Amino acid sequence: MDFHKNILDINSEKECERICEFIKEQVFTHFRREGAVVGISGGIDSALTTALSVKALGKDKVLGVFLPEKESNPISLTYGELLAKKLGIRTEKDDLTQALESLGCYKKRDEIIKKIFPAYDSSYKIKIGLPQDLLERDRINYFSLKMINPKGEEKSFRLSKEGLLGIVAATDMKQRSRMIQLYYYAEKYNYMVIGTTNLSEYAQGFYVKFGDGGVDLEPIAHLYKTQVYQLAKFLDIPEEIIKRVPSPDTFSAVVSDQEFFFCMPYDLLDLLLYAQENKIPLSKVSQVLNLSEEQITRAYRDFDQKRKASIHLNQNAPNLL
Repeated sequence: MDFHKNILDINSEKECERICEFIKEQVFTHFRREGAVVGISGGIDSALTTALSVKALGKDKVLGVFLPEKESNPISLTYGELLAKKLGIRTEKDDLTQALESLGCYKKRDEIIKKIFPAYDSSYKIKIGLPQDLLERDRINYFSLKMINPKGEEKSFRLSKEGLLGIVAATDMKQRSRMIQLYYYAEKYNYMVIGTTNLSEYAQGFYVKFGDGGVDLEPIAHLYKTQVYQLAKFLDIPEEIIKRVPSPDTFSAVVSDQEFFFCMPYDLLDLLLYAQENKIPLSKVSQVLNLSEEQITRAYRDFDQKRKASIHLNQNAPNLL
């Protein structure tokens, strides 16, 4: 099988038509709904999904929903509103801060953080992430909690399994609360909830069960992230969104997808995922990507570990293209 750096290039026009036909058939014919709801995050995946839904169903049949909370990056709402205005769709905005406070999201997380760093208070910004030397040495994945004080000074603490699970469990309330709101609007208007997870995320479990994974349709879950960018450019998504560094936007400090989960840039990640899935010989992958076979093997091992850890996420999978 052939393998080269442009192996993931697609015919954007044909792919756009194929996805739009899928959305249209699923919403209007298969499920007999009247339109679609998309949670607009200000990122490229939700922007592309919204644009595809508009192209498939018409702008009057798509509702964009903004779901900020007190720790959201303000630019997320700014870019989301920019997209909605460009597409001409109706929107709703629900601030989830009060709901998350009622659930104890922030309190439960902060109790864990204070055990690690007693001086922690609301003046600090926080994030968690993985070491970024995945390709350089054999290692055990471990997450670190990073604390940034008002002066911009950073402290880092290695998280125990208990600490990590507690912080993630509390933080995942954000994604699940967002989904509750999306289904409120979907049921109110007899619409379907359209998901925004791409293949690079779906293949490794980078989503929350009954959160951003709890949707009716996943129209871009077959697209690698680099292909998402290709379609976004074809559909003239605002340049600000295309250039934005991908982020889960669930922590008070900005953390990229690479820092939080993937440990490598998407252009490399996608090619390695493709090569592993299609059983491209290591020697060929090494030649094309200028990596040693040892580095490639490390990446594959990491992919396999993440797949195994997230296998439970696919037990209630939505309709995929």
